[in-house]
Formats: sequence, structure tokens, C-alpha cells
Amino acid sequence: MSEISGARIIARSLKQQGVEYMFGVVGFPVIPIASAAQKEGIRYLGFRNEQSASYAAGAIGYLTGRPGACLAVSGPGMVHGIAGLANAWSNCWPMILLGGANDSYQDGRGAFQETPQIEAARPFSKYAARPESAQRIPFFVEKAVRTSISGRPGAVYLDLPNDLISANLDEQEINWLDRCPEPARSLADPEYIENALETLKSAERPLVIVGKGAAYARAEGEVREFLEKTQLPFLASPMGKGVVPDDHPLSVAPARSHALQNADVVFLIGARLNWIMHFGLPPRFAEDVKIIQLDISAEEIGTNVPTAVPLVGDAQRVMGQLNTALETRAWSYPKQTTWRSELHEQVSKNVASVDAMLNDDSEPMGYYRVLREIRDLVSRDTIICSEGANTMDIGRTVLPNFEARHRLDAGTYGTMGVGLGFAIAAAVAHPEKKVVCVEGDSAFGFSGMEVETACRFRLPITFIIINNNGIGGGLSEYDPANPPPFVYTIDARYEKVIEAFGGRGYYVTTVKELGPTLKEALNDPMPNIVNIMIDPRAQRKPQKFEWLTH
Repeated sequence: MSEISGARIIARSLKQQGVEYMFGVVGFPVIPIASAAQKEGIRYLGFRNEQSASYAAGAIGYLTGRPGACLAVSGPGMVHGIAGLANAWSNCWPMILLGGANDSYQDGRGAFQETPQIEAARPFSKYAARPESAQRIPFFVEKAVRTSISGRPGAVYLDLPNDLISANLDEQEINWLDRCPEPARSLADPEYIENALETLKSAERPLVIVGKGAAYARAEGEVREFLEKTQLPFLASPMGKGVVPDDHPLSVAPARSHALQNADVVFLIGARLNWIMHFGLPPRFAEDVKIIQLDISAEEIGTNVPTAVPLVGDAQRVMGQLNTALETRAWSYPKQTTWRSELHEQVSKNVASVDAMLNDDSEPMGYYRVLREIRDLVSRDTIICSEGANTMDIGRTVLPNFEARHRLDAGTYGTMGVGLGFAIAAAVAHPEKKVVCVEGDSAFGFSGMEVETACRFRLPITFIIINNNGIGGGLSEYDPANPPPFVYTIDARYEKVIEAFGGRGYYVTTVKELGPTLKEALNDPMPNIVNIMIDPRAQRKPQKFEWLTH
């Protein structure tokens, strides 16, 4: 008889279902799971906090299409992991949270760290369950993984009590399950394919919006082909950037506000009319705008604005349907139209309006000058992780993306603290690429200790902190007896944190230092921090409408 532990069954089941990465913090009762995962060939990365580990698990799901696993101890550890569970739920990314729990026979008796974990996870999970026996673990793992990647992707939770993890049983009693297949890629109703093309043809002021749903679906080839065939102007959602390169001639991103306000037909490709898109409502959008909506979830169709043409299906397949239809009835939006001229004029105006800030060498520096230097030094295939209020928002307009799934930021949930977990996930998933994590000083503080994780695994990430001494803006001095709520330590030397773990820290205060320091850091084979001091009063360019800042 060959015995196998519950921990080994969990690890082997995860591996068989295509889970290749596990992030977590070990302790009672999950240490055996982490050890078993390593023996089964799953890469385990120990983090300093379950929140960052859970963010990494979700990011891996987005980058690879198979859920990353977050391993958390019982009670408080599992509760910390809910942060990433909620982030994955909001962004529609596959991930699996594995929460250790007290022995099941102790339930209701006030056990160590006893917590209603399934109930806590359920609001953010497509599936939340506890296996009732070690023999049934493969069933629950397969269902969890399959559920996380099927339909609209999302987060799942498995509750794992200590007596299940530590159980030992005959391996012949286990019913191992084959790897669940990749999710079915559904097609849209052919009638609606025709309707979509006819609606676009009838438009005077058409606009395509490319969302991160298109990126997740690996639809970049099909989307680019569609835009080349139709010559339609487009812009991208924050994480839809790179599905089509930002420097593509059809991009009207610098004219974003004008395009959204005046388009009469908008084709949403894997993007949602949520707060990021001002719900599709006036004054951000025209009151009578027609929406063509491509989404994997039928329930999303018509959210906030009635949909003129619903295209329910997988973005890669549906865009393929549109491209096939265009082969038999070729059509493209005319090159000379009033709408195209308006957009080009607005693009030129807005590019010119920030040009002076991008090239402003005054000191202390502003956001635009720092971000321009980063832009000019990173390669086209760099993966950019970004968070922080102005740092992220301005960075989205200055730092271009040229490939899909090469931008990770606060996303739909607007989560602060995701940056370092995302960067570590990206470096693990794509060791052949450079990862640059651009953060505000406030954002860095949420998860800064994870630089130790990056150093321990020798992940050559460059963490760039744009430091303005506070949240949204700081001060050059304050009364230490009563500092304002938005202020942090003035001129904090965050770069010294990474030096404690063997990484290199850089401190920049002048334009002269900026370029050479960034160049050296980007070529450093070890993780490093570049701490760049800017004017605490620096802000984004003035906005035409007050509501554009919310």
C-alpha cells in the first residue's frame, strides 16, 4: 500500500489542473501544502503578506489564462487573501485562494483562528467550497479551476481544514481527474455580426474601445486585423493598452475626451461601461450614442446603456467572425471625414499641450518630466506595472504599451497596493522580459516589504518610486506634532529598504541624475529601487472638465 497525504493530493491535483504558480505565506496548517507543491513541480513563492500574494495570484491568472494559487493560513491570513480574491473578482481574472482552517471536528468550539471563511469568500467567488474528505479533493480542485476559467473568468475559494491536509490514505483510493480543458470559445449570433457591421457603416462618428477583456482573450491579432480592414479610430481602456500598439496611426488616445463625448457609435470590445468609462452616460458620452457591445457575459450586455447590437461571445472568436464577414463585403471608414479631421486636430492640440511639461527641466521635477525619461529608456516589450493616483493616471498617458497584457495597474477595483505583487507575478511569468514597476510613494508603502521577495528570488525588477511626500501631493515641511492626513515623511529614503536585502537603491533629485541613474538601474541584474523626488505640488495637466478627475 502506498500512502499519500492530503497535502500531496491538493498539490498534485492543482498541478494536474494546470496550476503552475503558488504564492503565499506559510504557517498552521498549510506548510505541508507549500512543500508538496514544490515536490509536484509547482513554483512556490513565499511572500511577506497574503494581500500581495493574492494580488500576484490574480495577475498570473490574467497573464497566463490559468489561475494562480494563493496559499493562506487560517483566519487572519485567509482574510488578508480576500483582498486579492476581490480584486480578481472585479477584474474578471482567474485565481484560486486556498485557505487553511482548523480541524473540522473543532468547528463551533472556538478553535484557533476559527473563522467563517467560506461565507467570507463567497461574495467574491464564482465557487467556494470545502472538500468533505481527502478522497474528494481532486473533484473539488478540478471544479474550482474549471469554474475560474470558464465563461467570465473569476476567483474561486477552497477551504482546507487541518485534518484534511494531514490525512493519510491509500493512493489507490484517489480518483485522479484529467486536466480540465481550455474554456470553450463561443461565437456570436451571425445575425448580430451583420448588424454590427451595418451599424458601423451607418455611423458618422464611429469609435472603437478596446478593453482588457480583449487582452485576456488573446484577441490582439484579430482586433488589429479588424482595425486595419475598417480603418476605424480607436482608444483603449487602461489595461486594454497594447492590444493594438499605442503608436498605431488609428489610435486617438490623446483625444480621448473629445472622442467619447462626440462619437455616435461606440464598439466596445471586452470593455465595460463602468466607472472607468463614466457608465457610458452624459456628459462623458453623447446622449444618443449607439453601443455595439462584445462581451463574454450575456448579463453584461446593456449595463448602464441599452445596447444596439449585442455580441455575446469570446472576443478572439467574435472578432474573427467580423474579419471573415469583411472578406466577402470589404468596407472601411473613409480617410477624409469631418470626424477624422476633428480627432486628428484634437490629438495634435493635446499632444502639444503636454509637450512643454514633458520637456520641462526645472527643479524640483514634475511627473511628466520623470515619466518621459522612463518612456524614452524602456524597450517596447517592457511590462509596466503602475499604481498611485497621479503617478498611474499620468503614466497611462505618457508610458506607451505595444503588446497585449503588458500593463498591469489598479484596474477596475481601483486597488492600491497591487504594484509589487503584480510586478513579481509578471517577472515570474515572463522571465525573458524586463518588468518596471512605477509607483507613487503612497502606493509603495502598501506592499514595500515585498522587495525582499523580489531579492530572494533574484527577479530583476526595477521599482521606480515617484516621491511627492504624500497621498496625491505632500508638503516640503510640516509640524511633526500634527501632520496633515495626506502627508508622509519628507524626502523619505525608500531606496534604502531594498539595500537591506542585497538590492541596489538609487536616489534622484535632479534632472542631470535622472537619465543616467535610470539607465543603470534598468540594466541592473538584481532588483532595485529608484527613488525620485519631485515637486510635492506637481499635478497633472489642467482638465477641461472637473468630472474628468474622478
